[in-house]
Amino acid sequence: MSTLMLAVDTATDIASVAVGDGSGVNAGAHQQGSRRHAAEIVRLIDFALSRAGAQIADLDGVVVGDGPGSFTGLRIGWAAAKGLVQESGADVIAVPSLMAAAAGAAERVGSVPVAACFDALRGQVYGALYVVHADRVDTIVPPTLATIAELEALAGARRPALAVGDGAVRFGAEVTKWTGVPPVPLDQLPPSAVVMLALAGRPGAGRRIEDFGTAEPEYGRPAEAQAKWEARHGRQLPRSTDAPR
Repeated sequence: MSTLMLAVDTATDIASVAVGDGSGVNAGAHQQGSRRHAAEIVRLIDFALSRAGAQIADLDGVVVGDGPGSFTGLRIGWAAAKGLVQESGADVIAVPSLMAAAAGAAERVGSVPVAACFDALRGQVYGALYVVHADRVDTIVPPTLATIAELEALAGARRPALAVGDGAVRFGAEVTKWTGVPPVPLDQLPPSAVVMLALAGRPGAGRRIEDFGTAEPEYGRPAEAQAKWEARHGRQLPRSTDAPR
């Protein structure tokens, strides 16, 4: 009996959804423009499920993009995924969004280091370095907030064959000097949700979440409002899971 999985990722400017049954992707949908994520994500999910001939109750698993990336975007994707899990009782696997971007380029370069960089503003990127194999994923540099120079230092001798993502494009000159080739934009890669379906069961590719109701993605840095609150109060903003019940 096949396992029906739905993947959703909203960490970047491109939101994507895909549905698959273990033998491949049955249906997918994506749209570009982060300001439209909140309005479009439910429609994308409904469209993908409809194309796959499935309903929410049929889902055995949900794969969600784990970030880091847009704070608002991630919250939209995770809220939608939590609604799906609440209705279906599906298992949850979180896959780093940076890993999905790197894996999307693996067909071009094979099992060699690939850097994924999302624009984090303020001269920084959310960056990571992976080697994607057919049977596993090796994390060389885990997701981190850094400049391109800092990411290069963390990678050391493991020079990537390619860099992908909007952060890599924004700092294209530095990235090209590091890798030796121009960076690849996100819109030239397979939709991340499609890649996440393939990665979900691969060793080293994700984390299984037991209590999705209280879980949160890897944002990469606090939201601007949170940073201002903490600076004003001199302490960390309490998480919703820390609040008195």
